[in-house]
Amino acid sequence: MKNFPLFTLIVFLSLSCTQETAQIYTMNNGNGMEVKVTNYGARITSIVVPAANGLPTEVVWGYDTVQEYYNSSDINCGPIVGRYGNRIGKGEFTLDGTTYHLSLNDGKNHLHGGTNGFSSKLWKATQLSNYKVKMEYLSKDGEEGYPGNLKVAVTYSLLPDNKLEISYEATTDAPTIINLTSHAYFNLHGTSAHTTNTHILTINADSFTPVDSELIPTGAIIPVEGTPLDFRIPTAIGDRINTLDYEQIAFAGGYDHNWVLNKPSGNPKAMTFAAELYEPSTGITMRVMTDQKGLQFYSGNFMDGKDVGRNGDRHSYRTGVALETQNFPDAPNHFMFPSPVLRPGETYSTTTYYSFDTK
Repeated sequence: MKNFPLFTLIVFLSLSCTQETAQIYTMNNGNGMEVKVTNYGARITSIVVPAANGLPTEVVWGYDTVQEYYNSSDINCGPIVGRYGNRIGKGEFTLDGTTYHLSLNDGKNHLHGGTNGFSSKLWKATQLSNYKVKMEYLSKDGEEGYPGNLKVAVTYSLLPDNKLEISYEATTDAPTIINLTSHAYFNLHGTSAHTTNTHILTINADSFTPVDSELIPTGAIIPVEGTPLDFRIPTAIGDRINTLDYEQIAFAGGYDHNWVLNKPSGNPKAMTFAAELYEPSTGITMRVMTDQKGLQFYSGNFMDGKDVGRNGDRHSYRTGVALETQNFPDAPNHFMFPSPVLRPGETYSTTTYYSFDTK
């Protein structure tokens, strides 16, 4: 299977007898921005934007072919992750009196939907226009241990003002939990030859959810004030990333935490500014807007350089960052966190924007 050429690569769905062809879909807004996605994992494969000097610049990690994603050691390079993005402690949760046991793929814990989560599935793709691609997937009852048949739709829309909109929707026929997010790795240098430590990061959050040594939230919410996790003022990622005498940095080997985004009082689902990433050498700025309550910032602490992407770029230590809009990690096990429960008759709906400009 791994030797098939790009457009004839056949990926068999693990719980279905159907088969689809994995393809790459291109969106271009005519304003210097181009986005490519594939239905293998509903993942972003490329985002090209103008740098300050006007040159088109690739700002996400990726590969030129679907087959290279299939061969990659990092299944979470660019996809939609789920059914529950991020970690669930001990791979279990209790819902309506029933305890569910999920697959364990992160030591003793469950990460990004499990061993064969959404990132490894072949989605049904429809190119609605030159600017819009819709991805759909049916996650069957019991998949990776989750209850309920979950119908998921993710729509990528490239807007004229160099903004990528990602809209998520889902419905279920039985009570379940859900937390979908995009797991693209960004490097605004345009090449992983340079680390992301020089990127200037701002996060609109006064607090975060601390973790234990296995990166599972403790259930507390504490202020960022006076900690290396305070990005309310624009700060270079590398400035405090090696503050290993701070326990949270030591546990993650850098940043791999959930920030509690500031939201207007009485309107926790408001579309608000979440984060800004800026690289001085290219002048490229990326702003993140979302109606989600949390943001996971991952600084590439586990990258090992084994994978080589487009143009020979090696995916090395701290050469890509993820900014994942989300519900809180392990929320099913912490009643003080926002509820991740979806019930029949309800619609899970959330939207995030990644917009690009230059300084």
